Amino acid sequence: MKFYPLAKSLLAAALALSYLNTQAASQAPVAARNGMVVTAQRLATQAGIDILKAGGNAVDAAVAVGYTLAVVYPAAGNLGGGGFMTIQLADGRKTFLDFREKAPLAASASMYLDRDGNVVPGLSTYGHLAVGVPGTVSGMEFARGKYGTMRRTPLLAAAIKYAQEGFELEQGDIDMLKTATNAFKKDPATAVIFLNKGEPFKVGQKLVQRDLANTLRRIRNMGADGFYKGPVGAAIVASSWAGGGILMQADLDRYQTRELEPVECTYRDYGIVSAPPPSSGGVAICEMLNILEGYPMKELGFHSAQAVQYQIEAMRHAFVDRNSYLGDPEFVDSPLDLLLDKDYAAQIRTVIPPAGTSGDIGPGIAPHAATTPHEGSNTTHYSIVDKWGNAVSVTYTLNDWFGAKVVAAKTGVLLNNEMDDFTIKVGVPNSFGLVQGEANKIERGKRPLSSMSPTIVTKNGKPVMVLGTPGGSRIITTVLLTILNVIDYGMDVQEAVDAPRFHQQWQPEETNVENYALSPDTRIILESWGQKFGDPPPANQVAAILVGAPRLDGEPVGDNRYYGAIDPRRNSGLALGY
Repeated sequence: MKFYPLAKSLLAAALALSYLNTQAASQAPVAARNGMVVTAQRLATQAGIDILKAGGNAVDAAVAVGYTLAVVYPAAGNLGGGGFMTIQLADGRKTFLDFREKAPLAASASMYLDRDGNVVPGLSTYGHLAVGVPGTVSGMEFARGKYGTMRRTPLLAAAIKYAQEGFELEQGDIDMLKTATNAFKKDPATAVIFLNKGEPFKVGQKLVQRDLANTLRRIRNMGADGFYKGPVGAAIVASSWAGGGILMQADLDRYQTRELEPVECTYRDYGIVSAPPPSSGGVAICEMLNILEGYPMKELGFHSAQAVQYQIEAMRHAFVDRNSYLGDPEFVDSPLDLLLDKDYAAQIRTVIPPAGTSGDIGPGIAPHAATTPHEGSNTTHYSIVDKWGNAVSVTYTLNDWFGAKVVAAKTGVLLNNEMDDFTIKVGVPNSFGLVQGEANKIERGKRPLSSMSPTIVTKNGKPVMVLGTPGGSRIITTVLLTILNVIDYGMDVQEAVDAPRFHQQWQPEETNVENYALSPDTRIILESWGQKFGDPPPANQVAAILVGAPRLDGEPVGDNRYYGAIDPRRNSGLALGY
């Protein structure tokens, strides 16, 4: 193992100042005695807390939050999208629910190419042809039916109220809606809901969604059948065909949530419970943690040159494996045993140089080329723990902000553009710069590879941390760095969420660095070792909870057991306990 005394001596003072500034900038985590809910929207957080107060468990609260976000956070909360739910119950049982969207039965590998085999810009991102078969309602109903304790009526009450009566828009809501003003104007069914007489909404005005309220009532009365069958299902299909899409009733009839075993690994003395394929998140996070476990990260220091070097190279190696090997497990036989093996991580450590270039790295440890996948940046995540110790981590999405920017007429349901998460053409970088591979090609009934990483960290079999984030491919590295901040660097949960970040995904070669993540001295040293740096990445929005104390080795504040943190990088969200 090679270390660099020069880096340590040059950076000691700068590092200390950087860490002190991080701490000074962070508010204390939100503390509570009986439970905690952290979401990207204040009204959804309150809906979850109301369910916990009424005696529901964390899964009940997660379902209520999921439906409420579909109304009050329409950019990513949804009925017309899909996602993942990682659950650890108080009795120790762990499970993972996959309600990711699927490719329609009429989909084909060349559906977004022209006659010459070139990608048609926008075809996989905007409009009805970009829509995958939605999974969210199936997932919420599966979770409620198997692991919840409450009937649907109270769980959908807040969502129905805010859709029927409207809710007052704050600046964060307005900022979100304004990102899609021009797109809303292109689709009459969308414009009538998300524009105010053709113009953007203003702070203090109300967003009312009565068609969506009717759809939610049908779900309340009939469960998943109220969405996938009857007039709502028929309207989704009719809108698809009228808009040039390919969804059929058979697609809706065949959709089922999959229950899978989570990906698990250990880091130091902690357990990691995270998302398996079709998510790449859990596998990549565990591979990176396995690599970094062989280095004395605490002793190297937070964002020291040597620590950052090891983290960047761990990210680089994990991403090339992620992009080359992983896909929907019903279609791709991924070598999970190898990728999760600590001996494999040890072999990778032997080939991590002082600094490397992505062109020299292929899947595995051999330096050869590879081809490679993507995730819309604008998902949303929420974390919940109840008074019994049940923990739920949920990430779900429409892919891009407001998905395909189209609504299924008469339903109020915004539809996803998740088909863009597939490989549209092998070797062509997508909008996130990821070079896409064969394992993620479009096939009928297949679920696209994802970066969503709803994660639970355990100690002695009990949840001690629940976390996740939106952010496309940056989800994986953000979850990794937040875990390191808590376990290796002793930060409290809010400090860990606030701390500046960096992101490396193999291709492009540059590592994206947030402002203040690296001191000038650190950056100079890393560049002298061959590292290349790019612009700051777009903002994530981590939602995290620590159980027991504000930091892992800390003491409780009074008799509070739960400590919540919402990322300040976006102007929305709320951590709330009771």
